[in-house]
Amino acid sequence: MFRTALRNVLAHKARLLMTVLAVMLGVAFVSGTLVFTSTISDAFRTSSQKSFDHVDVALTPPSPDGPPGTRTKDSRLDGKTLDTVSRLPGAASVTGTVDGFTGIGDKDGKLIGSGESRGSNYFPGKDGKDARYPLKQGTAPTGADQFALDAGTAAKGGYHVGDTVRISADGPVRQQKLTGIFTTDDGRVAAGGSLALFDTRTAQQLFGLSGGYSQIDVEAAAGTSQAALQQAIGKALPKDSATTITGKELADLEAKAIDHDMEGMKTALLAFAAVALFVGIFLIANTFTMLVAQRTKELALMRAVGASRRQVTRSVLIEAFFVGAIAGVSGLAAGIGIAALLREVLNGFVAKFPEGPLVVSPSTAVAALGIGIVITVLAAWLPARRGAKVPPVAAMNSVHAVATTKSLLVRNILGALVAGIGTASVVVATSVYEGDDTSKIMLGGGGMLLLVGVFILTPLLSRPLIALATPVLRAFGISGLLARQNALRNPRRTATTASALMIGLTLITGMTVIAGSTQKGIDKMAVDALKADYTVSMQGNTRLPTTAEKAVREVPGVTALTPLRAGMATIGTGSAARQPTELTGVDGARFGSLVRLDISEGSLGTLRGDRVLVDENTATNKGWRAGSRLPVTFEDGKKATLTVSGVYKGNEMLHGVFLDNRTLAPHQKDISDKQLLVKMAGGATDAHKDDLIEALGKNPAVTVADKKDVSSGIASMFTLLLNMLYGLLAMAVIVAVLGVINTLAMSVFERSQEIGMLRAIGLDRRGIKRMVRLESLVISLFGGVLGVGLGVFMGWAVGQLIGAHLPTYELVLPWARMGLFLGLAALVGVLAALWPAFRAARLNMLAAIKAE
Repeated sequence: MFRTALRNVLAHKARLLMTVLAVMLGVAFVSGTLVFTSTISDAFRTSSQKSFDHVDVALTPPSPDGPPGTRTKDSRLDGKTLDTVSRLPGAASVTGTVDGFTGIGDKDGKLIGSGESRGSNYFPGKDGKDARYPLKQGTAPTGADQFALDAGTAAKGGYHVGDTVRISADGPVRQQKLTGIFTTDDGRVAAGGSLALFDTRTAQQLFGLSGGYSQIDVEAAAGTSQAALQQAIGKALPKDSATTITGKELADLEAKAIDHDMEGMKTALLAFAAVALFVGIFLIANTFTMLVAQRTKELALMRAVGASRRQVTRSVLIEAFFVGAIAGVSGLAAGIGIAALLREVLNGFVAKFPEGPLVVSPSTAVAALGIGIVITVLAAWLPARRGAKVPPVAAMNSVHAVATTKSLLVRNILGALVAGIGTASVVVATSVYEGDDTSKIMLGGGGMLLLVGVFILTPLLSRPLIALATPVLRAFGISGLLARQNALRNPRRTATTASALMIGLTLITGMTVIAGSTQKGIDKMAVDALKADYTVSMQGNTRLPTTAEKAVREVPGVTALTPLRAGMATIGTGSAARQPTELTGVDGARFGSLVRLDISEGSLGTLRGDRVLVDENTATNKGWRAGSRLPVTFEDGKKATLTVSGVYKGNEMLHGVFLDNRTLAPHQKDISDKQLLVKMAGGATDAHKDDLIEALGKNPAVTVADKKDVSSGIASMFTLLLNMLYGLLAMAVIVAVLGVINTLAMSVFERSQEIGMLRAIGLDRRGIKRMVRLESLVISLFGGVLGVGLGVFMGWAVGQLIGAHLPTYELVLPWARMGLFLGLAALVGVLAALWPAFRAARLNMLAAIKAE
């Protein structure tokens, strides 16, 4: 039986090659995902470990003490701490680090870098060099108007030593002379960020750490362990003056953070790999059904000469094992190539990853081989079982068993029950629950049951849906009518083939509906929430300098302006006072003319004195309502009582607690703005935007955005995500194409006699080709219609949950794209029919008529 199985594998090379391709694509996706995530994680981990090579113990400022929301200490380490640590016998070298946001402008004034934009200090050691930043060109910065730049950012900006560069270091734009270009192992720079270096005194002044440091790194002397050095530092410094951590602990924390960040990407990619494998199962089952059908007489003869059912089943499963093993090995090789390609593509369009070798772990190899074998054997089990049931008397004829009426009835009842339960679960999730975890679980589970139920029902659905194409098929004469009959001849096989395409198009359509509808909701939110023409903000989640508000006020045409100023306070008494609450200070007199808040309780009015506005979620969680009086402790420790004048429906742009800046500012030590809202006479125009940019000194880190810019910025993220999904789901469509080819090939094989007779009575080769192509087209469009329909339903359901968090969400049906998807399904059908149609047309009519 083993030799028989091996002979059968080699006897059907072309058809088994398609099965190998189907399994290989799924395995390649899984192994490619594992290799890619392992490679990127290892590259980031290696890069971060290099940056800790000279760090045995790191000191950071202690956490602020006192009541929550207050600040009693500066967040810095002073020079005395550095001097104390430098004198310790176990410290070989000590480096004081100063960090802050620094944006680098290109020659057009735009921010360089796709990652984190940072500034730090060049801290020379005894040899006059900073080991962390080897200079590639030029010299280290020594004056207030000098700086050094990492080589990657310098290359992007086209800068050379001696150039004058526009930068923004925690605020106003500055003109700095580039004195040096350096290299670094910093993972954030390798990931596409930028790093500018100043001399220590300049960096301290720029980042508000005069005479202090944001971190102190200590390298241990020979013979001193990290733990011993950490202990010695703890004894030498006053209690609670600094927090210490060893270099190993830093590296471990960084590695955990990297693994955590990569987990989401790995899960998403593996989910699409699972889809490709799931679709591949249909193709594998179809292929082995075909092979068993072709060998009905052979299997019956084996039974007649004494082979048991178990032996026949085993022979088919051995074939599947060989196919799966070949697919697993080839899929692993293809997966390595996919990982390399994915890294290059994402490097160019999404983010910059550190350099490093491709990492292929033993577990990845085992997973690839195991998945290939297990998926193939499981998919082949049912055809193997059916083949084993072939009675010996079948050796006397070539009649193939067809599905009985009873079996189809049981299938239809089961499919209706499963689909009904799935639909009910989805509807309940969208109507009873408000986007919580329960609704997500019910929606996901219900969606899967609905897909399975529709798959089971596809033989029943195929008849009425394919019948709709009858008027069109009649236009093609006898070829069209024969194509319709052939598509309905074996409803199970037609349904299995269409289902492969249906699953891919369900996901594609669903994601398109969700993305388009969400974007529409965001556009509406931007229009509904803002009366202001422009928002002004800093990149990198940093605060605007206080000079920005003054500069904008002086721009001709500005009719209203308010800063959104961040503050912290504790509100309430008892346990509620343990959780600090973020406050947003505004110009109370102008705020109402710059925003459009949906007030659900109380009124907006004019914010002044002790009046505050609160969003609904905060009010509900805290038990507040209009008129509530709130005891408050500001960050300077002073107390007051505020009154809720209104409760509004918050959104992603406007939420939290608003109060007048004149109430908040006296309690703040450092005043900075998160954002400016600006209204101008004549509305948003290119000229007004240019005036604002000019007034802000053409600061590369400052963004001036109108409502369209706000929406476009968010839309670009959706577009990028959607394009990635289209690329990933293309894998499932490719597998579906192979499935259609296999189905048509099986159809041609089973109808060899019929095709020979048609040729003999006058149907020419062109008619035969047209018949096969139309059959393929009908099957593909059947799967396309089901996929688009299910995708719209699932997109609507997910949108109901999104609407619970985005009140402006509005369902948008992308008719043009749905038409494109149906066109794609038709193209799949046409392409898949090329080889089977050619083969059918080339059959020798006499040989075909004689075939059994």
